[in-house]
Amino acid sequence: MRCPYCGSLDTQVKDSRPTEDSAAIRRRRICPDCGGRFTTFERVQLRELTVLKRSGRRVPFDRDKLARSIEVALRKRPVDPERVERLVSGLVRRLESMGESEITSEMIGERVMESLKQLDDIAYVRFASVYRNFREAKDFEAVLGELETRPSDGLSDDDDLRPVRRAGGAGLDD
Repeated sequence: MRCPYCGSLDTQVKDSRPTEDSAAIRRRRICPDCGGRFTTFERVQLRELTVLKRSGRRVPFDRDKLARSIEVALRKRPVDPERVERLVSGLVRRLESMGESEITSEMIGERVMESLKQLDDIAYVRFASVYRNFREAKDFEAVLGELETRPSDGLSDDDDLRPVRRAGGAGLDD
C-alpha cells in the first residue's frame, strides 16, 4: 500500500480488525520511511462495475464518490455515521449483485434517492435537487409532494398536530 504522505510502497500493517458491521477489515498502517500513520479498509468486491454516464462516457465505479455525494446531502443532519456507512455498503452490494458489470448513472441516482427517502427527508430533497438538476421552485414542490404522499409516521389523516388555539389567547397561527 502506497504511503499517502511520502509515496513509499513499503508500508507496514500495525493492527487489523473487522469494522463493527463486519463488512470490512480496518487496517492501521505505518510508513517506515516517513513515520506517517494512516488507515485503510479492505472490502469484498463482487465484480468490477463500470458506470455509463449520461454523456456516453464509461468510468470505473467509485465507492468513495458515492459515499461523498451521500455525505454532502446529509451534511448537518442528525444521522449516525454508522447508518450512512451501512446505507453506502447496502447500495454497493445491491449494484454489484444486479448481475450487470455496466450500470447507468441514472440507475445509481435512483437507488440513492430511494435510500435517502427512507433515511432522511431533507437529504432526499438535497440530493434530488442536484441529481434532477432543479431549475425552479416548482421542481422542489414536486419532490415535496412525493414526500407528502407516502405514509411516514403511522398517523391517519384525522390526526391533527397543529397547535390548539385557546380562547382569549393568541395561537401560534397568528
